[in-house]
Amino acid sequence: MDWQKHRILMVSDFFFPNFGGVESHIYYLSQCLLKLGHKVVVMTHAYGNRSGVRYVTNGLKVYYVPWRPFLMQNTLPTLFLTFPVVRTIIIRERISVVHGHQAFSTLCHEALMHARTMGYKVVFTDHSLYGFADAGSIHMNKVLQFTLADIDQAICVSRTSKENTVLRSGISPEKVFMVPNAVDTAIKLVYRKGADLLVEVIPEVCRLFPKDRVEMLGAVPHAQVRSVLISGHIFLNSSLTEAFCIAILEAASCGLLTVSTRVGGVPEVLPDDMIVLAEPAPEDMVRAVTKAIDMLPGINPQVMHLQMKKKLYSWDDVAKRTEIVYDRAVRSLTTNLLDRLPQYLTCGVWAGKLFCLVILINYLLWCLLRILTGIEEVPDIGPLHAHLDSRDDL
Repeated sequence: MDWQKHRILMVSDFFFPNFGGVESHIYYLSQCLLKLGHKVVVMTHAYGNRSGVRYVTNGLKVYYVPWRPFLMQNTLPTLFLTFPVVRTIIIRERISVVHGHQAFSTLCHEALMHARTMGYKVVFTDHSLYGFADAGSIHMNKVLQFTLADIDQAICVSRTSKENTVLRSGISPEKVFMVPNAVDTAIKLVYRKGADLLVEVIPEVCRLFPKDRVEMLGAVPHAQVRSVLISGHIFLNSSLTEAFCIAILEAASCGLLTVSTRVGGVPEVLPDDMIVLAEPAPEDMVRAVTKAIDMLPGINPQVMHLQMKKKLYSWDDVAKRTEIVYDRAVRSLTTNLLDRLPQYLTCGVWAGKLFCLVILINYLLWCLLRILTGIEEVPDIGPLHAHLDSRDDL
């Protein structure tokens, strides 16, 4: 049988016990890849007292490396100090593909650089949209350009996200796959989420319709999200920027009609009979909510749930499409240091030379680590890996 087993290292600063779209994406994708017979290991930074090696559902192995976040769950950029740990995990687990997640994850960028220095295949998934004018975006785009200059394959979660990533990094569009997010249908406040827009919309909706109160729930534990969603009829998403938006998938899976701002990749997520789109302005949002209320008598939550479950987004489908990206990455040409350096020179007159210097130092560090340290491989143990061995007989 023509089937290749991959040994994948997922790397990001964002993973459980922190909750968010990236964290959920990595977890559910890893679980489905395990079901397909691949080996998956996750690398992230320590969270509080959670440090060292932990095992979660279905034997998913997580390395919580002893780095502490310093800003928005990001670790402090070190360039080279993470190399010994990344190298140890890659060799111990006999990794074949390193998959980094999220453009503003420091650990992701450094791990991908170290993996390429060691000659491993690397894949990057971009989960967010960025601009081109403000100082923060300019800096982040240059970092992304450095990372993707020597990438094997990249993944974006929507067509809008793909266009954004290609423009920001200069990566060839042929290297970028569009693989959407998904939602687990079985279980189912920040500025850019549009909280200030919501404040203007809600009073006007309450004035137009007989609603006499607004209940502020605050942060809802992930386990209670379904219970909160099924208590409503309409899900109002007021994001000002969004590459995909898993939240509206969760809402649709619970049978809610969605009203959302027409931003980023949101228009690509749901069919027209499940969502009402509006411009990110209070008056247009009120119009959209009014239209959604008129549509409610024709909405069948059970039919919507079944449509999400059977026809639209599932993590099993995401995993199979990601598997294709891994296959393509493994088949891509293997390049040496001399082949890689010219790719960094294209990143700018001065930036290109700086990037080349960083890669040269990283290569010398790798040579030194190979001389000074030996690493023992760890065996694959447990029922999961008995399943892996059985796949080898196919």
